[in-house]
Amino acid sequence: MNTEELFALIKSDESYRIERTVSTNNMDKFQEAICAFANDLTGSRKKGYLLIGVTDDGQISGLTVNDALMTKISEIRSDGNILPLPIMTTEKVSTSCGDVLVVEVTPSFDTPVRYRGRTFVRIGPRRDIATAQEERILSERCAASLPTFDTYPCRNASLEDIDTEIIINEYLPKAIHSEVLEKDQRPILEQLASLHLWNLQWNCPTYAALIMFGKNPKYFMPGAYIQYVHFKGETNGGAILNERRFDGCLYRVLPQLDNFIRDGIVTQHPISISILKEKNVVNYPFKALHELMMNACMHRDYQSNMPTRLYQYDRHIEIMNPGGLYGQARPENFPFVNDYRNSVVAEIMRTLNYVNMFNHGISEVQNSLQENGNSLATFNTTLVTAFSVIIGDDAQTYENSVKSIDLDFTCTQLVNNCSIQVKNLIISFKNEEMSASELQLVPLLVPLLIGSSHIAFKKHFINPALGLKLIVQTHPENPRHPKQKYRLTELGKAFQKKLNSLPQ
Repeated sequence: MNTEELFALIKSDESYRIERTVSTNNMDKFQEAICAFANDLTGSRKKGYLLIGVTDDGQISGLTVNDALMTKISEIRSDGNILPLPIMTTEKVSTSCGDVLVVEVTPSFDTPVRYRGRTFVRIGPRRDIATAQEERILSERCAASLPTFDTYPCRNASLEDIDTEIIINEYLPKAIHSEVLEKDQRPILEQLASLHLWNLQWNCPTYAALIMFGKNPKYFMPGAYIQYVHFKGETNGGAILNERRFDGCLYRVLPQLDNFIRDGIVTQHPISISILKEKNVVNYPFKALHELMMNACMHRDYQSNMPTRLYQYDRHIEIMNPGGLYGQARPENFPFVNDYRNSVVAEIMRTLNYVNMFNHGISEVQNSLQENGNSLATFNTTLVTAFSVIIGDDAQTYENSVKSIDLDFTCTQLVNNCSIQVKNLIISFKNEEMSASELQLVPLLVPLLIGSSHIAFKKHFINPALGLKLIVQTHPENPRHPKQKYRLTELGKAFQKKLNSLPQ
């Protein structure tokens, strides 16, 4: 956007598309505005704009937009407070009077969109909480577009096929703000429809309702279960040591699965680290297995007759779920670009705290595996009808798997998607190996570190770069090694070269 386009937008009389503010800290206000623009109550399909650095009367306030503010606003998209996730971009426009941070929001097809359980809409120049009738309009508009399989009506199912007690007593209080819920006098079917769990046109539950809260989802979707098998050896031709099937709706299955992973798969044993001291080590970190299985349940193709597979071998685990990469996610941009085959299921799992953040799961998996001394997870994204991931119980170096990556394309994705902290960290590598303490003294990083502790530096700089495979530890077997240093991987070197080639 250039300055002429910005001034035209500021002077526009389409007040329902524009919100001006001079505040830089009112995150509730920002997120309510983004939620309202995403709902697009007027149905105009025109993008909405939050203009930070502009007064109510259209004057530019003289704001200076720095990287920290850009990062803070950009993270709204994936922090999980607005569900379903909004489609938005952020851009700084500099003028002679000061900077303006422009947040562009695309109207969502998957409505109603809620911010912390409340549905916000734009009523002319102001925003407000949607009425019951306005929510119904948004629900019906969404039902007409049917964006993903889990929003489709299951026409041979009825209200008796879903556990409404769980929905009313457990899910609704978490999905809808308590004040809104107390005032909602609509019939239960209309409430379910507003959450994409019921289709009013066909008077039946959606597949999302059956997947998450169905009494017998496998009756309608034969592959909707999880199959665990423990094989002796390294192939599925070995003797079967243990097997188990997890049937039922995800609301009941997911806690059972977590307990089984914790008690039945993860094992620990003590090792000596000195004459008088021992420490417990585990074969696989629970956090990594939990995240991978939650992703498998969230992203699988529920139209397939194939179950989600959790296969354990002597020295590795393989997780495979039906359905390859979906939508905008492709082998050449995974894991930097994410898309949702089951958007409603993803929203429910986030509300019930089975997944915490969107589009951050893979880096968290890799971090926890590396900290535990495991090999990094290897993802097979080339399969058309399935998606698999393998993790081993022995440490490996990253360079063995980087050869198959399209470095140039991946670097372009990193430029557009990773944080300013990670970018500046990669640029800061001048020596082949550098410690965290040495990196914290690099002039380029100092302005971003004011008031930050060593722990915060690792959390916001080092760990994300490790998760993205841009750097590796010189002592991966011991993350707390006193002489621990970091070096760029082949991908990290290519990304550094890409960043240095960009105009300043």
